[in-house]
Amino acid sequence: MTYPVKLITGVLYPDEYWRLWVIEKVSEMWGEPECISEPHLFDITNYYHDIAPTLYRQFISFKGLRDGGDLVRWKKESCHIEEGSYRVENGVNVRSVNIDPGYINGARLVLASTKDHAHRIYISDGIFAEVTMRYRFKKWVSFDYTFPDFASGRYDTFLSAVKNSWGKEMAERRQNS
Repeated sequence: MTYPVKLITGVLYPDEYWRLWVIEKVSEMWGEPECISEPHLFDITNYYHDIAPTLYRQFISFKGLRDGGDLVRWKKESCHIEEGSYRVENGVNVRSVNIDPGYINGARLVLASTKDHAHRIYISDGIFAEVTMRYRFKKWVSFDYTFPDFASGRYDTFLSAVKNSWGKEMAERRQNS
């Protein structure tokens, strides 16, 4: 493994049906979840209003260390899962969920995107990466471009639990090598 990280995904969904649907689909793709966060009302921005007027965000982390070099593959797989949630509105395909995979290590939360912005780095195959938050002085620190809901601190406890899991698994890995 070149760059060991914890695979994490953020999910936006409108209701319990789609929440359970996403958990099932990502589990089939990436394995059994290690931890699932509590749901949070996604109420800071209406950026994803095309999905539904009321949305919830939840995070899922997965067991074991993964290679951070797989970020592009994870994003492409998440896009494929999203396509399974499409519904047609006014002749246009509209997704019912949003899935944003990324990873956590001891220093940062990185998320993948299909959208380019000044703060994102192109990786390959139409996929970009951004350092969404960094971990410094024992707390999560946002940037000027960090999504407002992340910057609010409401997810910090979950992100820290995943970071701590990464640290334990890295210590075990070093001990066993």
